[in-house]
Amino acid sequence: MANPIAAWQEEHANFSRLLDLLEREVSAFSGGDRPNYDLMSDVVHYLRGFSDQVHHPREDVAFARLAAHDPDMGIVVNRLLQEHRVIAVAGTALAHEIDNAMGDVVASREALEAAAATYLVYYRNHLNVEDSRILPRAALVLKPEDWAAVVLAIPGTPDPLFGDSVQGRFRELRRQIDRESGISLEG
Repeated sequence: MANPIAAWQEEHANFSRLLDLLEREVSAFSGGDRPNYDLMSDVVHYLRGFSDQVHHPREDVAFARLAAHDPDMGIVVNRLLQEHRVIAVAGTALAHEIDNAMGDVVASREALEAAAATYLVYYRNHLNVEDSRILPRAALVLKPEDWAAVVLAIPGTPDPLFGDSVQGRFRELRRQIDRESGISLEG
């Protein structure tokens, strides 16, 4: 990991963009429109896959090492580790509600909105705390051997949406992001 703090800040910025997109789709309900459930599903699938399975496990290692070096960070680190689990559970619940809305199941708009609101609030607050309190401290405290342990936690896992090669499932989501940003992220 060349500069893990910069990489995580970039990933957090990407996650925030996806949360914005998800929130815009959910807000379509209030305008009497139908959200793009496929797009919502892709956002949640990506966040549950890459963020929950790659990004958060790496952070778990780094945060535990941060707390070992700086015990004053222990309470904040423990809360963030717990939030990783809460975000994963909230993501599963939101994915379930989106799947219901896409399928032949009678789906509750309110249940989907509540699941989305829970996910969005937890995730945004979580990113804010990491960016404002944890990453600056980790940049000062963690040593090369700590970062080596982080890399070993989940080695060589490319980002399927923002990486060099976009996975098939995420191509339309990537196009949507490109359109909204006015730049091409695709290689």
